[in-house]
Amino acid sequence: MKRFAMAASLVMLASTCASAQTTEQLVKGATDTSNVLNYGMGYNLQRFSTLNQVNKDTVKNLVPVWNYSFNDDRSEESQPLVYQGVIYVTSHNATMAVDAKTGKQIWKSKVEYPAETPRIVCCGIINRGAALYDGKVFRTTLDANVIALDAKDGKELWRQKAADIKEGYSMTVAPLVADGVVITGISGAEFGTRGFIDGWDPATGKHLWRTHSIPSPDEPGGDTWKGDTWKLGGGSTWITGSYDPELNTVYWGIGNPGPFNSAVRPGDNLYTCSVLAMDPKTGKIKWHYQFSPNNPFDYDSVAEMVLADMNVEGKPTKVLMDANRNGFFYVLDRTNGKLLAANPYVKVNWATGVDMKTGKPIETDVTKDARDGKKVTVYPSILGGKNWEPMSFNPQTGLAYANTLAFGGRYKTEPVTFKQGEWYLGMDLTDLWEWGDGPRGHLKAIDPMTGKAKWEAPSDIPRFSGVLSTAGGVVFAGALTGEFEAFDADTGKKLWQFQTGSGIEGQPVTWQQDGVQYIAVTSGYGGVYSLFSGDERLAKVPPGGSLWVFAVKQ
Repeated sequence: MKRFAMAASLVMLASTCASAQTTEQLVKGATDTSNVLNYGMGYNLQRFSTLNQVNKDTVKNLVPVWNYSFNDDRSEESQPLVYQGVIYVTSHNATMAVDAKTGKQIWKSKVEYPAETPRIVCCGIINRGAALYDGKVFRTTLDANVIALDAKDGKELWRQKAADIKEGYSMTVAPLVADGVVITGISGAEFGTRGFIDGWDPATGKHLWRTHSIPSPDEPGGDTWKGDTWKLGGGSTWITGSYDPELNTVYWGIGNPGPFNSAVRPGDNLYTCSVLAMDPKTGKIKWHYQFSPNNPFDYDSVAEMVLADMNVEGKPTKVLMDANRNGFFYVLDRTNGKLLAANPYVKVNWATGVDMKTGKPIETDVTKDARDGKKVTVYPSILGGKNWEPMSFNPQTGLAYANTLAFGGRYKTEPVTFKQGEWYLGMDLTDLWEWGDGPRGHLKAIDPMTGKAKWEAPSDIPRFSGVLSTAGGVVFAGALTGEFEAFDADTGKKLWQFQTGSGIEGQPVTWQQDGVQYIAVTSGYGGVYSLFSGDERLAKVPPGGSLWVFAVKQ
């Protein structure tokens, strides 16, 4: 009888998660406190919640409710989604549906890929999350497939191959569903690939459109590449874009050009290191803004393009914000791409500023010398002022909360020859870092229009987790050493921490269910810093992926 009752309850629970997510629900995702329907906790990617049950006074009473093991020892960077009491979360090799209150597994759908796949994945065997729409769970796979699963039971409904891993392509991106289209990006710029963004039919998987991030010679922007360099131009699109339903515009960040040795590819190299404003139905580019033309330092611009409505010079303005890897914090008018502000938020020595008329950086001799083949010390390093890890924007405080990096890098070009499926960098990797004496990272509360920090919380080992802020005046982030932390949004004072047992690079989210506010984050050590930094202090951090869910002790 007990087995029958349990089976019946699981069937009922599964039927709950089967109800279709509508376009209207996704549009309201940023204000839906009962669910987490979008990557970024809303189309605007603000990662902000109006919930305040967990606040400055109560956060000290936050305790784990349950922990769910992924049975995986790779880095876990996924953002959970929550719909009607069910959490959907991904790892590189599985998609899982879990009861949000109990942590009991509802279903688990394994992802298999060829054994040679990890060899051509640049910077971690990971997946960053899924998308929900019309009763389906959409995700990408390391071997560059897009798949749709039935939200009821995890059964595969369709699968489409986006690219060939033998050419150096891979996929880690969480899909975006905008205006009824599933939109995905691609990885592989370090292998001499040509980046793109795809649109898919959510019902059938039919390929609807492809927009290349590297234009061909007969396309607009094609004249910014010399000869055939565009064919190997990079421009990966590996972080999920934002979407403005009112303007019906998707904003997608574009990665670094290939190879790093910029002498090989003279010109501005559109649309690398840019943001594209696109029509979700067709993929047509409405406008673009390039942050770092002909960039030699791996300052890709894939990280989140946060949307907000702000007063700029006394006028209500629809803005796009980007804490760019190049060290400048940008604010653009998202209706037309006009530059409104660009200021350093970390130490920068490759440019003195950004020309507000042209939008182009004012480069220093550091950049010139790098292009000439001289060894330089550059700030920020090739990991950027901020890496991929998403920031949060709190419209109540008007501040952006971001995990930033505080070290430089040593850069020198070297000759490069393209060979399919092999690294195509043109950069000396033997002596990469200029650490300095202080902390290697800070959680900063940044004024978007000035780039100045209201406060900063230092960390000897930089944080590489996503950031969550709430109306309770609390900011959440995680450490590579395993601590899940809460900070005062006004002062930066640490209010609480919990040791999860492995490094955190996940993206925290929050929702309310049956009157209780929950906070969830994935834990699982790995990622780009652990792979390339040589930081011996992380040697004892154990691997092991899991999902933690917390609530205030009642």
